[in-house]
Amino acid sequence: MFNAHSPGRDGAISPVLQLPSPIITRRTRTLSTSAKAMSNPEEVGIVKYFCRARGHGFITPENGSEDVFVHISDIEGEYVPLPGDEVNYRLCPIPPKFEKNQAVHVKIVNLTPQVHLKWSTPDPETSTSPNK
Repeated sequence: MFNAHSPGRDGAISPVLQLPSPIITRRTRTLSTSAKAMSNPEEVGIVKYFCRARGHGFITPENGSEDVFVHISDIEGEYVPLPGDEVNYRLCPIPPKFEKNQAVHVKIVNLTPQVHLKWSTPDPETSTSPNK
């Protein structure tokens, strides 16, 4: 992305390369899809798997139904979820067929004893070190 309003060294306007934000932003959904998700009851489950680098994971619902997909942009709060964390969430249909649901508005309500990283902390699995 270029910003045509950035002055160069000589004062002339020159394009400047702007890097995208490293923080994944919340997905935009239609108003009707968002309203439907918020009208669904809050569910409880346990994080089965979550990969920050891939940006998704799965939650095992407390009610015993099949595992639910969760996208990184739908996790609220400051901590990256780990397997075993208890979460509250709402279900939202997945387009285009709307046959399955995914977890949205996911909040960790009970952290496992393991050390949890904050979203602002670099992901150790994707960070590169000059000593590697």
